[in-house]
Amino acid sequence: MRTVFAKALHDQRRSLLGWGLGLALVVLLESALWPSIGKMTNLQQFLADYPEAMRKLFNLQDFGTGTGFVNGELFSALVPVLFLTYAIGRGARAIAGEEESGTLDVLLVTPVTTTGLLVQQAAALLSGLLALGAVLYAAILLGSALFGLGIGLGPLLFATLAMVLLAFEFGALALAVGAVTGRRATAIGVAAAAAVASYLLYVAGQLVTSIEPWRPLSPFDQAMSGGPIGAGFRWAYLAMPAVAVLVMAAAAPRLARRDIAVAH
Repeated sequence: MRTVFAKALHDQRRSLLGWGLGLALVVLLESALWPSIGKMTNLQQFLADYPEAMRKLFNLQDFGTGTGFVNGELFSALVPVLFLTYAIGRGARAIAGEEESGTLDVLLVTPVTTTGLLVQQAAALLSGLLALGAVLYAAILLGSALFGLGIGLGPLLFATLAMVLLAFEFGALALAVGAVTGRRATAIGVAAAAAVASYLLYVAGQLVTSIEPWRPLSPFDQAMSGGPIGAGFRWAYLAMPAVAVLVMAAAAPRLARRDIAVAH
């Protein structure tokens, strides 16, 4: 391969195909539930019986609309989990995985600096997530057309962007930790723990008054607050790639100082 970026894209082509097919299938299966759920005569009463905390957390007051259904069924947990799983796994594999398999030093003998290696791997990670975002966008539009969800092009575009940026932030964290430690398991553990802590802050911020002021610090709040379908573009979206850039900038000098050839 001519560049690290091209090699990274080539390496993830099969996994991207599998993730894309699985994601599209999940979206279409969930969308197929809408016609029967939307026609339930006692749906609002059924939703009113849920505890108030759950109605608030999952925006169940809007569940009787196509947009509210997709927000609750797909964007409240399932889609973020799928995107985060892919991003963290891919980010951890990008450098730490190459190092553990003994192929990273081969990349480093090519005309690329360690910072260039980090940047190109991050670009490949973002490209993969954008590809998954395109699949998500197309699958929801198809599901909306087939099952009458009434999802608009613009609102769905911003919601999809929010999922891509959310996953990129934690994928970049896994990439950075893997670059610093050379340990794939450590990279996955740190990024996954950060994601869980962030989600708990998002949930607790909605349920506990004293924690609510801290909720905007959670990337989940930045990505999902107000929808995400229907929230439109939010300036808070920019915080997620900004943090991703910061963690990789912090990792770059540590990666440059490491003696990778004798690290394992």
